[in-house]
Amino acid sequence: MGGEGTDVVEAGEGGEEGEGGDTVEVVPLQMNGCGPVREPEHSSSFTPLIGATDVEVMLSPTEPKLTPRLSKRRLVVLAVFSLYSLVNAFQWIQYSILSSVFTVYYGVTSVQIDWLSMVYMVVYVPLILPATWLLDTRGLRVTALLGSGLNGLGAWIKCASVQQNLYPVTLLAQIICSVAQIFILGLPSHIASVWFGPKEVSTACAVAVLGNQLGTAIGFLLPPVLVPNTKDDLDLMGRNISIMFYGTAAVSTLLFLLTAIVFKEKPKYPPSHSQAALSEVSPEDYSYKQSIINLFRNIPFVLLLISYGIMTGAFYSVSTLLNQMIIAHYEGEEVNAGRIGLTLVVAGMVGSVICGLWLDCTKTYKQTTLIVYILSFIGMVAFTFTLDCGHLITVFVTGGVLGFFMTGYLPLGFEFAAEITYPESEGTSSGLLNASAQIFGIIFTLIQGVLTSDYSPRAGNIFLCAWMFIGIILTAFIRSDLRRHNVNSGVMNADITSVSAESPVENEQNKTASKSPSDSKI
Repeated sequence: MGGEGTDVVEAGEGGEEGEGGDTVEVVPLQMNGCGPVREPEHSSSFTPLIGATDVEVMLSPTEPKLTPRLSKRRLVVLAVFSLYSLVNAFQWIQYSILSSVFTVYYGVTSVQIDWLSMVYMVVYVPLILPATWLLDTRGLRVTALLGSGLNGLGAWIKCASVQQNLYPVTLLAQIICSVAQIFILGLPSHIASVWFGPKEVSTACAVAVLGNQLGTAIGFLLPPVLVPNTKDDLDLMGRNISIMFYGTAAVSTLLFLLTAIVFKEKPKYPPSHSQAALSEVSPEDYSYKQSIINLFRNIPFVLLLISYGIMTGAFYSVSTLLNQMIIAHYEGEEVNAGRIGLTLVVAGMVGSVICGLWLDCTKTYKQTTLIVYILSFIGMVAFTFTLDCGHLITVFVTGGVLGFFMTGYLPLGFEFAAEITYPESEGTSSGLLNASAQIFGIIFTLIQGVLTSDYSPRAGNIFLCAWMFIGIILTAFIRSDLRRHNVNSGVMNADITSVSAESPVENEQNKTASKSPSDSKI
């Protein structure tokens, strides 16, 4: 990640001492979800930009420009988060990609194995609001430890479920892993905003999402290799499943320890001016309930909430049922089904990074989101009508195109939401997006599963195509109001003057004299 390590004045109560005994005056930003905060003495000089948000910037041609200081720890935090998110995603997909193996081993139906994946979606919906409340009130470190710790606990319980009559135990373990997911999926945009500067925030979010995608990719590739379908030797099958489970548990435990060592609540200095303004808000003034109300009153966010749910829910459904779709047309190709899933996700990882870099350079959030949505729809249509062509290489290509755009869309939704809902918490907005995705994912997986088994994979995929077309229409109606970008741009284009703490009258006179057409008020 780029970004200069230049100094920033850390926000505190009443400002900080500057050179020569002066102080830098920092006026608190009033969040939409907060109660009243201290009004500045000269309120007549303030102009509102974001609802009730007032920030005054005073200019001086002789003072240096105030710029953020970026913490080196941010890269380690991002790496550790991406890794334990990877393991959680791996545990989500490892059952569905081996559905033919686990149905034989546990003696259950394919629907019961599908529920081992769908439980991630079912558990997420009722628990997302408590999880985002915990993030907003107890902070990043506690949330990260819960996500990583529960991930490891679920992995160890799976190790105790490797007996043919212990399907309920493996279901319990998967439920615990699905609870861990609640404390993971909403963090990418929050970590990016709290730890990274405005020129790298979208890329950081894309990398954080990429970790989860990489886990899905490894989940498509590794389990079919570790656990081949030895249905004639169930003891060997059990040993192979055990090796996979114990390896996952060991890695999860290591990542939990790293999380405890690495994660801090936030960096010493804010990485951007938008974060510096938010740091002035007193926790006692914050209202989680009001923040939720404000988000649902935000029409562009509600449209994004639905369209994001449709796209991501379609991705969850395709990922869960991919093995069944491939085997329906290419019998005995479990390994290649995993490889196609890997191709889909790896292509999406590339798309995520490219989209993140593009957003950091251009800030064209709506245009990029809409174009990627349209291309995802085209990719889904191509995948649908080439799935039964008889040539696996063609399915690899169309699956890669689908994944590049469909999976690449995920970080776009997080960052677009953070922009149009600022100054509300990124964890809350991304949590609601994920809840929408889980709801649509459950509905799509159940309906597509029935259409696939009763009719054909094509019928199920056409069903998804119809919904994705609706998502394109909804995305086109989203109004692009880049609030966070406007705050960062306005402050970064202004110089900050130091104000003497000894003579308020003289300060007001100097402020009036320094007014010029280049003054910036946010």
